Amino acid sequence: MKASGKAVVGIDVGGSGKGFHAVVLRNGQFTPHHFTAATAAERWCLEQAAQVIAIDAPCAWATSGGSRLAERSLAVSGQTIQCFKTPARTSAQGRAFYDWVFNGEKLYQHLLPHYGLCDGTRQRGKIVLETFPHAVVCALAGRVIPARPKATTRRRILRELGYDHGPLANIDFVDAALCAVTAERFLLGRTTSFGDQAEGFIVVPD
Repeated sequence: MKASGKAVVGIDVGGSGKGFHAVVLRNGQFTPHHFTAATAAERWCLEQAAQVIAIDAPCAWATSGGSRLAERSLAVSGQTIQCFKTPARTSAQGRAFYDWVFNGEKLYQHLLPHYGLCDGTRQRGKIVLETFPHAVVCALAGRVIPARPKATTRRRILRELGYDHGPLANIDFVDAALCAVTAERFLLGRTTSFGDQAEGFIVVPD
């Protein structure tokens, strides 16, 4: 089932050098774009009239400790899904490893004046949410599957869902497409959320 006529967007976030790989999904077709600045990605999302935007980057920092509830509770069929751990913001400052997380933070800040952040419920209106491509493929498969070979596995999942992954030139666009599929499923009311209000939610397909 697809959200005919309505545009959704998926975005894979990299560091300041890598930028943002974005895919708009409309009428079952993927169209990829790349941006180096969060402001450019914001303008493009608005131009696409995206109803839901799903981002592969943390929407919040841990309130304490080295991870968030959403990351610790990700699971499918009773199996834990391994996930990146987001620390408290103060712990990440000055550490180059977290450059992409700060870049994602910028993107959320630019989008939130136009979109409501997912609160773990079935929301209406324009929504921006966090997702995680490995968790997406596990959820779609109904079990935890090996993360590698990543490109082969993720393209196969898209193909089995009936999508043409031909326009997706690299794994970053493939991940953005999986985010877009999650955005579409959210629009159709077919997703599950993990996390809480304090540290944000990670959304995956049912």
